Amino acid sequence: MHIRLAKIQDAEAISALINESAHHFLLDSSGRGAERFLAGITPQAILGYISSPNFHYLIAEDGADFAGAVALRDGRHLFHLFVSPAYQRQGLARALWEAAKQVAAKDLETFTVNSSPNAVVVYERFGFAVNGPRTEVNGIAFVPMEAAATYGPPQHQG
Repeated sequence: MHIRLAKIQDAEAISALINESAHHFLLDSSGRGAERFLAGITPQAILGYISSPNFHYLIAEDGADFAGAVALRDGRHLFHLFVSPAYQRQGLARALWEAAKQVAAKDLETFTVNSSPNAVVVYERFGFAVNGPRTEVNGIAFVPMEAAATYGPPQHQG
């Protein structure tokens, strides 16, 4: 498995991966009400994020296979973290998160994420804690979370 900075030609694969998982957090499976969110995960939108100095995108590849992606916004907000179903439950989400922390702003006290309700347990394993109620807005549901900023080797919890 190789994790690297995303390139503009990765936008299509990143968009496809996020769209594949969107049903986990859309309030209406048709996407009704989530048009703003859905517009933000098109290949063109992802290309804009990759090109922006406010975002850091990393991707994971297994040979020629696209396995996952992570993005930080403003060096402190976990904006995207998605792993292809074929690579889930193998530690790749944690590896992507640890890699993202290495490109994060170094003056942080906390990281934030708006977690899919289904992913709260995963983020808790990464050290995040819920810091607000489940929120439903613009056709999606999320749970705000934060974690103390730590750097260096992964912190394993028992």
